[in-house]
Amino acid sequence: MKVLMINGSPNPKGNTAIALNEMEKVFAAEGFETEILHIGNKDIRGCIGCRRCARTGKCVFDDLVNETAAKFEESDGLVVGSPVYYASANATLVAFLTRLFYSTHFDKTMKVGAAVAAARRGGLTATYDELNKFFGISGMPIASGQYWNGIHGTLPGEASQDAEGLQMMRTLANNMAFLMKSIALGREKYGVPKREPFERTNFVR
Repeated sequence: MKVLMINGSPNPKGNTAIALNEMEKVFAAEGFETEILHIGNKDIRGCIGCRRCARTGKCVFDDLVNETAAKFEESDGLVVGSPVYYASANATLVAFLTRLFYSTHFDKTMKVGAAVAAARRGGLTATYDELNKFFGISGMPIASGQYWNGIHGTLPGEASQDAEGLQMMRTLANNMAFLMKSIALGREKYGVPKREPFERTNFVR
């Protein structure tokens, strides 16, 4: 089983990385294959709403988003980590996720999602909520831990001193691992829930 982890921080060895690395140790112990993609320092533009992906099955901008699509499809779970900027996620990460989720048309139902935020002090819960919306719209169960998934630190490396934050990451990873294994067993025995044809209703007719 595979877990894809996305580091949305510009700093490859910052506090977001510390949080994801703490989770990776648990996944490894539980027998999961993991890959961490560092995308926060990449040049990734936002979606332009051209809808070309509806015809081609991939984003019109052929960059890391298209490279990641196959890895996302093969994964059983997705962890997204971001630093907090003005009570929101890194804009590069949001652009990446928007295009990744919008341009990929494979069924994401029952892939498990988890969001992690790193901050000096505030804005963690707003960022956590922002990231979880990508999972919620895609039929992905959202893994939770023992608190809202966040870790604190200002300078790179300071999060390693946040004992509670590190424990939260381990708890989240353990819960996520259990959920992914349980879904795999359920899929074997019961399959996945059948989906009705999508009923699109616009507010303005």
